[in-house]
Amino acid sequence: MSMRTPTVYIETSVFNFVFADDAPERRRHTLAFFEEIRQGRYVPYTSEYVFRELERAPSPKREKMLALIGEYHVTVLPFSEEAERLADMYVAERIIPARYLTDAHHIAVASVQDLAFIVSFNFQHIVKRNTVLMTEMVNLREGYKRIGIYSPTEVIEHVE
Repeated sequence: MSMRTPTVYIETSVFNFVFADDAPERRRHTLAFFEEIRQGRYVPYTSEYVFRELERAPSPKREKMLALIGEYHVTVLPFSEEAERLADMYVAERIIPARYLTDAHHIAVASVQDLAFIVSFNFQHIVKRNTVLMTEMVNLREGYKRIGIYSPTEVIEHVE
């Protein structure tokens, strides 16, 4: 019996923490997560929304973060009307504030693409119990599956 390798959506904050010298524990967990991707434990995805956010980072960090996409063979999912529509619903249901629409886009793209879960360090809007419960409600109503939302710390095997 073989289980399908889980598909994972990597949100913007995770790319950032690869280089976060000021947050050593999160950086260690993020590096462990990327190492597990390298070992084939996860099939990595991100999106044009992430790409657009990374493009706004200052050099040389911008280039380093973008290089991770190629280095770890991360598939970049395109913008889609379907994801935009679902993200707008998350905002309409007051799950994600309108001014943080991109956070809704991340969850929506992963949902529309039927990925197993999202990995993020955005504890303000994404990695929150309420967000998980409410997006699940909207997703089920709209014909999508529940999407898992975790921090890298929650998905890595273990770090010494």
